[in-house]
Amino acid sequence: MGDTTIDELGEGLARALNRAGLPSPSDLHRLTGGATMESWRFEAGGEPYVLRRAPSLEFIEDRPFGHDVEAAVIRAARTAGVTAPEVIVELDPADRIGSGFVMRALPGTPNPKQILEMDEPAALLREVARDLGRIHSLRPMANGGDVPDAVPVMDYREAIADLRQQFEEAGGDRPIIALGLKWMEDNCPAPVDPVLIHGDYRMGNILADNSHLTGVLDWELAHFGDPHEDLAFGCMAVWRFHRYDRPALGLGSLEDYFAAYEAESGRKVERDRFRYWLIHRTVWWAMGCLRCAKSWRDRSDRTLERAVISRRTSEQELDLLMLLEEGAPEKERVEPVDPVVSASPEPGEATAGELAIAISEWLETIKPLMKGHDRFQHAVARNALGMIARDDALVPQVVNEDLAQDILDGEVSLESPGLLAELKEAALEKLAVDVPKYPAFEAAWRKWAGDD
Repeated sequence: MGDTTIDELGEGLARALNRAGLPSPSDLHRLTGGATMESWRFEAGGEPYVLRRAPSLEFIEDRPFGHDVEAAVIRAARTAGVTAPEVIVELDPADRIGSGFVMRALPGTPNPKQILEMDEPAALLREVARDLGRIHSLRPMANGGDVPDAVPVMDYREAIADLRQQFEEAGGDRPIIALGLKWMEDNCPAPVDPVLIHGDYRMGNILADNSHLTGVLDWELAHFGDPHEDLAFGCMAVWRFHRYDRPALGLGSLEDYFAAYEAESGRKVERDRFRYWLIHRTVWWAMGCLRCAKSWRDRSDRTLERAVISRRTSEQELDLLMLLEEGAPEKERVEPVDPVVSASPEPGEATAGELAIAISEWLETIKPLMKGHDRFQHAVARNALGMIARDDALVPQVVNEDLAQDILDGEVSLESPGLLAELKEAALEKLAVDVPKYPAFEAAWRKWAGDD
């Protein structure tokens, strides 16, 4: 919450609500999760509302548009029949609580675990595809539409160049990400007539109740571009959570998803474009995870989640390599791998990793005392301590600046003898430290290293 106290937040929120003709808020509390923005739930006049707010003004100063434009995009989507929330009022500088807006709360849960266990996932998948088709029907005001012209149009090549610059600024030393960047440069598709892209359309940003879609949230990444980008992003392995076996948002098959989308949108899904954007957004999220460490270090967002999310880069490196190996020579794909994912502790006093385990076990004893966002932070803290413990036992070697640069320069590729096997071992070892419960880890292990 930056330097704003909860009392100050309530006072500023009361000023904003007054402009909308609503009384002061009550029962103000922060919701769990939120990879970038804060969400605060409260009541006003007996009705539930949600405040969406940036953790700091510095955190959003480099974004292409502010919360006023995001609110306008949400209003346009809602008018087009998308199950988007109703925006009530935007924050004003005079409110003195930063940047954001208030929405009427929607029914349903955003919890992926609960959504993915609902009785009729196929029905929910059809509604998800329906809403995505409606989003892609929106156009900018300059072309007679309802979306503010401040929403940018993606230039595919510029997007790749920007990711490459981010990669270099982050050290330029991850060979698997370098492979993804080089592949994107070599396989970038021709532009299509741009449509509105949600930009973050995935499990975790939708609400559902009883197998029905009740809300589409988090529009801060909206832009105009290729509709396949939205289709692919939600199908990334990381957003399928424990339903890795269902490739369309963890809800069903790609065939059913595409058919429902085509019926609503009237456009044909092109598999090659879908694959391109699946790889592009995997690289994009890998860099997003790395940027979280930067946000934590420069104090623009000093939350625990930011530091922990940075270690999820290893998830994307593994997913990316699983996608890219399809283009490698057969003899390289079948090369055996032998990753090392454990190490024996040394005798003597407790190691740093063992101290981390001890703290984690103590934290578990006070879990019943936690509630709301503190309970979420408690879980994140235990995850972080687990990373420290595993990292202490094994420090995998996944950083190689020279190799990454050779890949970007085209001097080394997946055709280079032994490279793919080397990277597979590194990816498995790193993920075994960072997030060993990641569902794709088991699938990759079976595929690359055998069942045991």
